[in-house]
Amino acid sequence: MSSRILLVEDDERIRTSLRLALEDEGYEVEEAASGESALETFAEQASDVVLIDLMLPGMDGFETCRQLRRVSTVPVLMVTARTDTHDVVAGLEAGADDYVTKPFVPKELSARIRALLRRVRFVDEPSVLAFGEVEVRPDEGTVMCRGEEVHCTRTEFRLLCELAANPGKVLSREQLLDRVWGYDYFGDGRLVDVHIRRLRTKIEPDPASPSHILTVRGMGYKLVA
Repeated sequence: MSSRILLVEDDERIRTSLRLALEDEGYEVEEAASGESALETFAEQASDVVLIDLMLPGMDGFETCRQLRRVSTVPVLMVTARTDTHDVVAGLEAGADDYVTKPFVPKELSARIRALLRRVRFVDEPSVLAFGEVEVRPDEGTVMCRGEEVHCTRTEFRLLCELAANPGKVLSREQLLDRVWGYDYFGDGRLVDVHIRRLRTKIEPDPASPSHILTVRGMGYKLVA
């Protein structure tokens, strides 16, 4: 069964060309010309990946992503013509899992989508990875913190599992990009940094002074109990 992609783009020509390219790759594509219509479409039938252009009329791509995150952990790939660090980080902090900048080639876009669709595989890992008051359950795809379930996106969950499976070990941004996002040849360390910040707000007692997911300056991140 082909994966379903919700394509949110207001420019009809770009939307049509992207739809045709994605359909050539075997995806089923649903189109939306605005953030508002995208949310309505997703509510009617959920997609496997949502592709959101940041520059949308009315509700922009940032707000569309935030609204989507309130109801779903679906992988979100934002498309932007902006390369400014602030805009990229703002999009990631709104809940996007990854981004591509225009102009891009369809093969690159398809590679990003395939990476987001990959299922997490943890061979020979224990059924529960625990540290502090946090329990990560790879088999169930759940995270419990202080007795309550924490809602994580698929990418946040992958990242937390990777850290929890290697307690005390420093993992570089490049290693995390390769293991979690599935690529390192055009990876962006900002992806890791923003997702680490998002995880900290969900599991750390004090995100501003983390006690579990620590930064090792000049090297990467490590998880401690």
